[in-house]
Amino acid sequence: MRLGWGAPTMPGMSSDEPRPFQIRSLGLSVYLPTFLFAVGQGALIPILPLYATDLGASVAIASLIVALRNYGTMFFDVPAGLMVSRFGERGAMVIGTVALCIVAVGAAQTRSLAVIAVLVFIMGGAWSIWTLARLAYVSEVAPLEQRGRAMSLLGGTNRIGNFVGPFIGGVAAVAWGLESAFYIQAVLAVAASVTMFLLMSGGEGKAEVHDTSVYRRISGVLQENTRIFATAGTAMMAVQALRAARQVLIPLWGARIGLDPAEIGAIVGLSFAIDMTLFYPVGIVMDRWGRKWAAVPSLVIMAVGTMLIPVTDSLTGLLLVAMIGGFGNGLGAGLVMTLGADFSPPTARGEFLGVWRLISDVGSAGGPTLISALAATLTLGAASVATGGLGLAGAAIMYCMVAEPLQKRPRPG
Repeated sequence: MRLGWGAPTMPGMSSDEPRPFQIRSLGLSVYLPTFLFAVGQGALIPILPLYATDLGASVAIASLIVALRNYGTMFFDVPAGLMVSRFGERGAMVIGTVALCIVAVGAAQTRSLAVIAVLVFIMGGAWSIWTLARLAYVSEVAPLEQRGRAMSLLGGTNRIGNFVGPFIGGVAAVAWGLESAFYIQAVLAVAASVTMFLLMSGGEGKAEVHDTSVYRRISGVLQENTRIFATAGTAMMAVQALRAARQVLIPLWGARIGLDPAEIGAIVGLSFAIDMTLFYPVGIVMDRWGRKWAAVPSLVIMAVGTMLIPVTDSLTGLLLVAMIGGFGNGLGAGLVMTLGADFSPPTARGEFLGVWRLISDVGSAGGPTLISALAATLTLGAASVATGGLGLAGAAIMYCMVAEPLQKRPRPG
C-alpha cells in the first residue's frame, strides 16, 4: 500500500519497511491542496451568476450557466475515473489543473455568453477530474479503519475552503472587477496541484487494465457492483438530493414568508456553520462504530428538517429548521467519499469512483429539478415534503439493504 509522507518510523522498523499510516501524513499532501482548491472554487461560486448578468444575461440564463457547471461535473465523472486509471492520480490532476486554468483565464477574457456557457461546462469537468484524482489517492492510502476520519477531514477541509472563498471573491470583485475571481481560481488551482503533486507519495495508482476497451472496463464495473450501485448508490443519491434541495428550499421559503435577503443569508450561513463543526467527530463515529451509524441518522435528520420547512412562518422557525438540516448534513460529512472508497475495487478504482460520483451527482442535480417540477405542478410546501420523503426512503435502503463496510476490518488475534 502506498503511504503519504510524514508518518514516523516505528521503533525496531527498518527504513525500507512500510510505515504505518497516520492521518497527519495527509496534512500537506492532501488537506492543504484541498483547502487551496476549495477557496478558489468558493471565490467563484457567488461571482459567476453576477458575471453572467453583467454580460447581459437574464436571471434565467445566468441560472442556466451556473447549472452547466454541475452538469459538466456529471458528464465528466466517468471519463475522470478513466483518466485516473490510465494516467494515475498525478497525471489526471495535471490534466484537470491545466484544463481549469485555460478555462478560467478564457472565461475572464471573453465577453460572449455562449463562450462562457461552454467554458463553465468544461470547468465542471475539470473540477471532476481533480476531485476524482484526490479521492482515488486517499482511497488507496487510507486503511479501512481510519478511512472515515481521513475522508471526513477531506470533506470538512473542502467545506471550510468553500466558506472562506466567497469572502475573498467578493473583496477581489470590488477591488479589481468580477473577472478577478476567475484568476483567483486559476492561481489557487495551480498552487494546490503543485503542492499535491510534489508531496503525495507515489501517485501512480494506474489500473492494470490498459489493454481492455473502455466499454468493457465500465461494463465490468457495472456488472460486478450492480447491487452496490442500486442500494448504497441510491442512498447516496438521496443524500446529495437533500443537500442540494436545502440550498433551494430555504431561500425560496424564506422569501415566501417575507424575510429579506440579509435574513435569509444569515439563516443559510448559520446552517452551514453547524455542519462545518461536525466533520471530525463524524469521522470517529464512522471508524469506531461503522458507516451506517452516520449515514442513517444523517438522512433521517436532513429529511425531517426538509419536511418541516413548510410549517415555519417566521425567521426563528425557519432558522431552527435550517439548523436541524445543517446538523443532519454535518453527520454525513465525508460519507459519500468514504463509502465510495470502501466499496471500490483496487483493480478498477478509478472506473468505480467515476460511476459512484456520477450516481451521487445525479442526486445533486435531481434535487433542485424535483423541487422545480413539484412546485410548478403542486406547491413549494409539497415539494419540500416530497423531497424529505425521498431522504427517508434513502435511510430505509441504507439501513436494510446495505452491508456495513467496516465489518470487513480484520479482527485482532
